[in-house]
Order: sequence, then C-alpha cells, then structure tokens
Amino acid sequence: MIKILFVCHGNICRSPMAEFVMKDLVKRAGLESRFHIASAATSTEEIGNPVYPPARRKLAEHGIGCAGKTSRQLTRADYDQYDFLIGMDSANLRNMRRICDGDPVGKVHLLMEYTDHPGDVTDPWYTGDFEATWRDVLAGCSGLLEQLQRHGER
Repeated sequence: MIKILFVCHGNICRSPMAEFVMKDLVKRAGLESRFHIASAATSTEEIGNPVYPPARRKLAEHGIGCAGKTSRQLTRADYDQYDFLIGMDSANLRNMRRICDGDPVGKVHLLMEYTDHPGDVTDPWYTGDFEATWRDVLAGCSGLLEQLQRHGER
C-alpha cells in the first residue's frame, strides 16, 4: 500500500484539498485499495477545525466531499508511517523536516515537483484565489499519481 500525507501550514485549505483530490483521482483510476491518503498541518493554530468553507466549496464544485475532516498536526511518527510526505510550499518543507528530524530517506517533497512548473502551491488563505489553488493541487496530484503508476511504486 502506498501511503501519502499531504502537509500545509494549518491543514484547512491546501493539504486537505490535495488529500481529497488525490483520493478522488485514485478512486477514478480504480486504485483505492492500493492507497492510504491523509493530510496534516505543521502548526497547531487550526487543530480540530474543519476544512475552511471556501476550500470545501471549491472541492464540492468538482463533486468532491471532505465531510468529517479536521485539522491535525504532523508528528515525528508520521515520517515512519508514510511513504511520501508532500508539502505545499518551501516553508512547509522546512517545518516538516524540523518536526520529522530531517529527511533521512528522501520522503519529503513539494507537490508542484510533480508538475511541469515546480514551486509553491498558491496559498488561498492569503490570496483568496481558491481557483488557482485548485489548479495547482489538481496538477500536482495528477502528476504524482502518474509518476507512481509509471514507476510501479509498491
């Protein structure tokens, strides 16, 4: 089973969008039984809070639900439990490496590494542009799934 953890600052916008987009892509590909997909935060600010309403609405526009998801913080144990820890921006990566005591086996990546335009996923908390974030997340998740299928990961 391939275990993927998406991570952003608060786990209420970008990382849950990535979690549920990836779950949808995997389901559409008939690969649900081969994946465990979740998301977490690097901060404690939003712990226990649901997905931010505009992010929830953006997912719903595309027929994707996220009911029951609440924010949780990344832990050191997550590093051992997941095959891929996918951050949304470079600040997330720094914090992920700090929380996980580094990245000794190369599990930590940026989501946009799996696209033809690497960089940070647009943060809608500051921009208010959930459509741009949707496009980034969809491109990143699609590229990640494509790469996993191409390379026959586990």
